[in-house]
Amino acid sequence: MSDETKTETVKQDDLCGGLEFNSTSEIEVPTKLIDQVIGQEHAVEVIKKAASQRRHVMMIGTPGTGKSMLAKAMAELLPKEELQDVLIYHNPEDANNPKVRVVPAGKGKQIVNAHKMEAQKNAQLRNLIIVLAMLGILLFAWVYMREQFMWAIIAVLLLLLLLRYVTPKETAITPKLLVSNQGKTTAPFIDGTGAHAGALLGDVRHDPFQSGGLETPSHDRVEAGAIHKSHKGVLFIDEINTLRMESQQHLLTAVQEGKFSITGQSERSSGAMVKTDPVPCDFIMVLAGNLDAMEGMHPALRSRIKGYGYELFMVDSMEDNLENRKKLVRFVAQEVMRDGKIPHFDRGAVMEVIHEAKRRAGRKGHLTLKLRDLGGLVRVAGDIARAEGAQTTTEDHVLKAKRISRSVEQQLADNYLERRKDYRLFKVEGEDVGRVNGLAVIGGDSGIVLPIVAEVTPAMSKSEGHVYATGKLQEIAKEAVQNVSAIIKKFTGHDIASMDVHIQFVGSYEGVEGDSASVSIATAVISALSQIPVDQSVAMTGSLSVRGEVLPIGGATYKIEAAALAGIKTVLIPKSNMGDVLIEDVYKDQIKIIPVTNIGEVLEYALTGKTKQSFVDKIKNFSVDKMGLGIFDKALPH
Repeated sequence: MSDETKTETVKQDDLCGGLEFNSTSEIEVPTKLIDQVIGQEHAVEVIKKAASQRRHVMMIGTPGTGKSMLAKAMAELLPKEELQDVLIYHNPEDANNPKVRVVPAGKGKQIVNAHKMEAQKNAQLRNLIIVLAMLGILLFAWVYMREQFMWAIIAVLLLLLLLRYVTPKETAITPKLLVSNQGKTTAPFIDGTGAHAGALLGDVRHDPFQSGGLETPSHDRVEAGAIHKSHKGVLFIDEINTLRMESQQHLLTAVQEGKFSITGQSERSSGAMVKTDPVPCDFIMVLAGNLDAMEGMHPALRSRIKGYGYELFMVDSMEDNLENRKKLVRFVAQEVMRDGKIPHFDRGAVMEVIHEAKRRAGRKGHLTLKLRDLGGLVRVAGDIARAEGAQTTTEDHVLKAKRISRSVEQQLADNYLERRKDYRLFKVEGEDVGRVNGLAVIGGDSGIVLPIVAEVTPAMSKSEGHVYATGKLQEIAKEAVQNVSAIIKKFTGHDIASMDVHIQFVGSYEGVEGDSASVSIATAVISALSQIPVDQSVAMTGSLSVRGEVLPIGGATYKIEAAALAGIKTVLIPKSNMGDVLIEDVYKDQIKIIPVTNIGEVLEYALTGKTKQSFVDKIKNFSVDKMGLGIFDKALPH
C-alpha cells in the first residue's frame, strides 16, 4: 500500500468518508446511469469505449456487482438518432415470405396509420356498395311483384356486378409494425436472459384458422425476437451458459450478419412454413455470468467476443478508503431515489450500512461490491422506517433490517444449530477424544458448527492403510483429507501405513466445500491416534499446508458468530484472518478469538488432559522447515 493510500485510509469512527450531511436527501445523485456505477472504474472505461466503437462485451463475476447496470448504462451512451422502425408486409407473390422494410424511428407508425386510413376508406366504400346492393334487392322484389321479368333480371345482374367489386379484406394489405422506436429517448436495452428460442430469435404464431378463407395473413403472425427489438441498441444476456447451443449458434449468426430472418420455432406449427426476408438486428451484445458460464459457451461465440470486443472480470470488493466510502454514501442515496417509496437515511443509518459493507467484504481493508444484496438491506430498512411513520431511516431501522432480512442460508444455518443442539450432535463443554468442533460456511454469508469425529483402526488391507472420509464431501474437502495425512505422520510418530483412519463430518447434509476444515481434521485424527482428548468448548477453522502452517480461509466473521451462537467459548482462526473479523457487538463478550499460525499452536489450545503438555512440547521441537523436509526425507532417493 502506498503512503498516499495509507494517509487516505480512514478511521472506524469516520465511516462516511468525511462527508458532512444530515440526510441522504442532501447527496447529489448523477443523472447518467454510467456515473452511478460504483467500484468498477475499469469496467466503466471499457463500456464507454465499447459504446463508442460498437464493440461486444462479456462480463464475468459475482452476481450483484453491477453487470446489468453497466449494460443499461451502455444503451444510454448509444446515439438515439440512429434508431429505426421495422415494418413487415404481405407478399402477394408468396404469402409465406413476408417482405421487410426499414424506416427512421417514428415513421413506421405513420405508415401503418396511413394504411389504416386507406383501409377505413375502403371499408366505407364497401359499406356503400352493400347499401346499394340492399336497394337492388328491394328493387328486385318490387319489380318481381309487378311481374316485369326483364327489370328483375337487370336488377340481379346489377347486384352481382356491384358485389364483384367489393374491396378485398384490408388486413391483407395493411403492414405490421414489427419493431417500433417511436418516442424513445435512448437506444433500446433488451434483456434476453433465459429467453426461449422464439422469444430470442423471433417466431411466427400458430394460426388456428389455416384454411377456408379465414386464415390470418402470415405477415400479421410474425413476432420480433429480442435480437430484433435490440436493433441499434444493447442485447443483454445473463448466464449465457443456460442458453441452448443451437440458440447460441443462431445468435452468433445474427451478430455476424447484422440481420436474421424470422421463422416458426415449432415444426408442428402452421408458422413453420413462413420465413421472412432478413430482419435487421445490428445490436451490441453484452453477455454476463459467473466463472462457470464460460464453460457452457459456444466456442465460436466466445471467440467473437475475444476478437471483436472486450472481456471484463467484475471485482467484488474495493479498498476501504475515504473516496470509496463517499461512493457508498452516494450508493445509499441512489437506492433511496431509485426505490421512490422509502424515506431518506440519516448519517447514523448510512454509517451502519457502510459498516455492513465492511463485514460482507470478507477481506480486511475492503468494502463489498455485492451491491444488490446491500441494496436489499437499504430497502428493508426503509420499509421498516416507513411502517413506523418515521421521516428518515435511522441506525436502529438498519439494525432491525439486519435481523429480519436474513438470507435463506442464514435461516438454514440457525435451524441447523437449533436441530443439532436438540439432538446433541455437537458438544460445547467437556472433553472428548477424536472429536472437534469445526466451522464452515454455507451460502457465502452464513456460518455453521460442523462436528468432525475421527477413529483409527488396524488396516483392513495387508499392504497399506487408507483414509476414509464420510459425509457429503466435495472434491476440495476430499483432497484436504488426503493432505492432512502428511502432517499426521510427522507429528504422531505413528506409521499410519498400517492403519485405517476414519473421518466423519457429522450431519453434513448440506455438503462441505473448501479445505478450511483441514485444521479440524488434523486435530481430530491426532487426538484419536494419541488418545489425548479435545476441549469441546473450542471450535476452529483454517486450511493446513503439508508443512503444518495454518493458512487463511474465507468467511471468518460468519464462522465466529456461528460458534458464539452455538455457545462455544473459544475459537481458533488463522492469524492472517484477524484483520477480516468484524463480528457484531452482541457476540464480542460471548467468545474469545485466538489467532494461530501452525498446527502446534492449534494443538496447544485445543488438546487437554494430563499427557497434553509433553505431547505439545514434542511437537514444538520441530521447526516449520524441519517439518517440511522431514515429511519427504524418506521418500527421496539417497
